[in-house]
Amino acid sequence: MLSAFHFDTLVWDWPIAIYLLLVGISAGMVSLSILIKFYVPTEYNGSNNIIKSTAIIAPLAVIIGLMILIFHLTRPMTFWYLMVFYSPTSIMSLGVMLFQVYFVVIALWIINLYREGLLHLIDTKIHRPALTRLTQKITGFIANQAGLIEKVLLVLAVLLGCYTGFLLSALKSFPLLNNPVLPVLFLASGTTSGIAVAMLANAISRNSAGNTATMHFIHKIENPVIYAEVFLLFALFVGLFLGGGQKTVAAHTALTGFWGGVFWIGIIGLGIAVPLIASVIRKNQQPGRGNLAAMAALSLSGVFLLRLFVLYAGQMTVA
Repeated sequence: MLSAFHFDTLVWDWPIAIYLLLVGISAGMVSLSILIKFYVPTEYNGSNNIIKSTAIIAPLAVIIGLMILIFHLTRPMTFWYLMVFYSPTSIMSLGVMLFQVYFVVIALWIINLYREGLLHLIDTKIHRPALTRLTQKITGFIANQAGLIEKVLLVLAVLLGCYTGFLLSALKSFPLLNNPVLPVLFLASGTTSGIAVAMLANAISRNSAGNTATMHFIHKIENPVIYAEVFLLFALFVGLFLGGGQKTVAAHTALTGFWGGVFWIGIIGLGIAVPLIASVIRKNQQPGRGNLAAMAALSLSGVFLLRLFVLYAGQMTVA
């Protein structure tokens, strides 16, 4: 087990997997929330448990993930340089630019969601008429651009989900990581993690009665996303096996030994198969909160194990 986590070719270790998970959760939850706007418009508001949890968790997850990444760097105090000076040839620099735009747009989205509450707070607590009028003008302008903000935010969330895969693809000397399927796979698994966290948030909420249509929509897209994830995993390894040479070695190394056990038991078994079987069994039944929370926790664990698996198993074989 020690050799599975410590070997000569290891460049990035487990904190990067946590960073990838948190960014995926943020992208997945934001994508889900914006889709609710288009498919369940009657329940798209700031009091919806899914929307509310997204407004809190999505920006917080990225902040924590970036903090982990910054302090994991060999020279964390130089990170500010990436935030000011951009390099179009650096995947890390492009990622920082994406994060900055994402934060601005998600802030505008949250302001629009809770515009009335913000105005009420300023009016009743601060008692500054001039500030209230200014806030009304600014938030009014944001509200008028709400449709554009939501569409841009959805695009940014999709790009952010893909970015986590592109980041690993930057390690070009590793066949498993330098793979065009990886960004799409991480987008799909990030969506799965967003759905899982949203379901957990709804399960622990005291009041979920007003989210019936939202939860029905989530359950409707849950399995297709998992099927897409399975297909992408299949495509990833078929491509490696058919690629020959070190690509075949990379696939064989990843699917055997310690990380092979993690893949088959943790990712495929507990993270994908068990939640899928449970969803088929409960198809015509109303699942309890405990059951939903347990299946969501398994899905989320599977996504994290996938990040760990790709990160470590992917660095074991050099081209």
